[in-house]
Amino acid sequence: MALNNTHVTPPPPESRSPADRAARRALLSSYVGSVIEWYSFLLYGTAAALVFGELFFPDADPLTGTIAALATFAVGELSRPIGAAIFGHFGDRVGRKSVLMTTMLLMGLGSFAIGLLPTYEQIGVGAPVLLAVLRFVQGVALGGEWGGAALMAVEHAPRDRRGLWGSISQLGSASGLLLSTPIFALFAALPESDFLAWGWRVPFLLSILLAGVGLFVRFRTLETPVFAAGRGAHAEPRRHPIAEVFLTCRRPLLLSAGLVFGPLGAQMILVVWVASYANQIGYSRSVTLWALILGAAIQLVALPGFGVLADRLGRRPLYLYGALCLAVNGFVMMWLVNTRVPLLLLLAFGLGSLVFSMMFGQSAALLAELFPTEVRYTGVSLAYQTASVLGSGAGPLIAAGLLAAAGGGTSTWLVSGFIALICLVTAVCALAVPETGRRDLRELQEGERVHDGR
Repeated sequence: MALNNTHVTPPPPESRSPADRAARRALLSSYVGSVIEWYSFLLYGTAAALVFGELFFPDADPLTGTIAALATFAVGELSRPIGAAIFGHFGDRVGRKSVLMTTMLLMGLGSFAIGLLPTYEQIGVGAPVLLAVLRFVQGVALGGEWGGAALMAVEHAPRDRRGLWGSISQLGSASGLLLSTPIFALFAALPESDFLAWGWRVPFLLSILLAGVGLFVRFRTLETPVFAAGRGAHAEPRRHPIAEVFLTCRRPLLLSAGLVFGPLGAQMILVVWVASYANQIGYSRSVTLWALILGAAIQLVALPGFGVLADRLGRRPLYLYGALCLAVNGFVMMWLVNTRVPLLLLLAFGLGSLVFSMMFGQSAALLAELFPTEVRYTGVSLAYQTASVLGSGAGPLIAAGLLAAAGGGTSTWLVSGFIALICLVTAVCALAVPETGRRDLRELQEGERVHDGR
């Protein structure tokens, strides 16, 4: 008698349940929206490292002009916790979807306005002031975006695949860099006069078209089932989620911030400060841009790969190992860069991106698992964006200052030491955090303490 093997045959796409199709649509929305947000945000970093110093701070010497341009980059990082507090509040009270629509629109408009901005030569000191204001707007938008995109993926995911699904939302930063850098490189290849006159503007102007695509995709998504179930259990949302986080979730908040502090700081030093430093010591602009592209391409493969490993091996061991490797890599990376060999510069960016992915790939799932549903958007957003201020925002500026303190040139040992220090902070937090990979997000309610791996 023939055996019936239909039970092992995957159902065709059209036979999937509505809930399954809605979850996959939400995962796509999380990824696409995150790509567009990060495209705009990281585009600014590339422009700040390569051209904004000349356009908006022309009276300064090249090193000082670069530091000033990176300071405006840091403004966007400083405003991210503000966006986290504002949009986290509404994300926990109203829902994830509506907030993500708002952050997309805000980022698109802010980036488009940068493309229209007059330079210092045209309006004087008002130009860098307006640049800083628009960077502030970008930071507010991204401050609300990351938590919502992460939760849209993680709260729709099966319990045993949260690391993988969360890593898909994390692909937004790598994909955004991979999208923004070639576009910027394309216009950077123009004659210098054309590039400075109008070429640098076009990638920013494209942001408004990309935002339209993101809004369309997100409009078709449903609210996460975890949030909907929590709303059903608690008819009245928490009036002040941010106060609830500080009252009931202080330990998860501090640990979560520490977990992402090191990798965010190290990665932003790589893609912003090292890119600028490489040009200063003789690398061509095109080589630097290709190094950025290589690092982003590696992340596209490594992030989901480490997300899968985190689902299988657990969050803590992989995160701890990644933090220690990234600490050592701070010295390896700068040694490679200082050789002034283009191939070794590519290797430095590739290694840095690979080790960074060990932690970043699973961070969306790990942070979400540390907070109860009622305040999860606020909690993960505040933790991540606060760490971003201390790591991503200040990192490139601190690196520039440390190079100057060490005497300039290729004396980068203080920069390497700083990278090692912030990664060791992350390693300590990884030791203190519980293993939460198998926890049911629906069962984690406000007031619970995440002290063990139940």
